[in-house]
Amino acid sequence: MKVKRLRETRENLDLKQVDLIDLFGVTYSTISGWETGKDTIPLKQLIKYANKYNYSLDYLLGLTDTNTEYKKLDIDLSVLASNLKKKRKQYKKTQQQVADIINTSQSSYAHYENARYLMPLNFLYNLSKIYKDFSVDEILGRKKI
Repeated sequence: MKVKRLRETRENLDLKQVDLIDLFGVTYSTISGWETGKDTIPLKQLIKYANKYNYSLDYLLGLTDTNTEYKKLDIDLSVLASNLKKKRKQYKKTQQQVADIINTSQSSYAHYENARYLMPLNFLYNLSKIYKDFSVDEILGRKKI
């Protein structure tokens, strides 16, 4: 999965890939893979980037064309789980229906709603196909400044 604006925002900040290598502690080929979409950046790494350079996750993912400023985010699985469940119930979906759309099993999806695991970035992104008013920032509990 390609993060639509990772390269663009890096270049707008006058950063080189080597600067991200230092930030993330990964190799040049990893950064290149993230920017081309060959590899998917882990959610925790994308949050680190968003926190450091004041970008919304929704903006980086291309879910919105406006960069809303948010407070720095520390992942809280219980907040994510609660928000996932609320959103699913708001749209009257079963766990199985959501799991089918994001291409996982119902039991795996249940782990996300039960705060056992952090949902992968591509699954979070795919939720935008289900929910019209979906925000990755908000589902993770990120607060606007």
